[in-house]
Amino acid sequence: MARTKTIITTAGIAIALIGGIWATQLRSELKPGALFKADDSQVVSSGMQIYTKNCASCHGADLKGEAKWRSPNSEGLMPAPPHDKSGHTWHHTDDLLFEITKYGLAKITGQKDYKTNMPIYDGVLSDDEIIAALSYIKSTWPENIQQRHDQMNEQKAKTKN
Repeated sequence: MARTKTIITTAGIAIALIGGIWATQLRSELKPGALFKADDSQVVSSGMQIYTKNCASCHGADLKGEAKWRSPNSEGLMPAPPHDKSGHTWHHTDDLLFEITKYGLAKITGQKDYKTNMPIYDGVLSDDEIIAALSYIKSTWPENIQQRHDQMNEQKAKTKN
């Protein structure tokens, strides 16, 4: 009887562990058109460290960006925008945000003379590090904004195919 209880308890623990792993994998599966993994706590935690080291000095530890970010500063450059819900980051698809971060606005817009303080992270951060930092940013947005962002990614994926 005691051995049967042990076997049943062990089986129950194994089923619970397998179920937990399966649920985690489902949660971290990417939605259509998505690159970011805002539901993956390991990616988000890594992304927070990458953001803090590489992005927070301009965009703020609180993701609020620089003051008067919608207008050029005295040097004629646009200040760093916020990445929280008040900014426009979530208005862009994962693909575009990734490309801006990796290659810079000049390359993305095709304007070779475009001046910005935003560094180009190609060769500085790996693709996975860029995705982690952007995943962290997305993880801070309210659920309704994350859902709207997911819908934009999905719509973009449909138009690509």
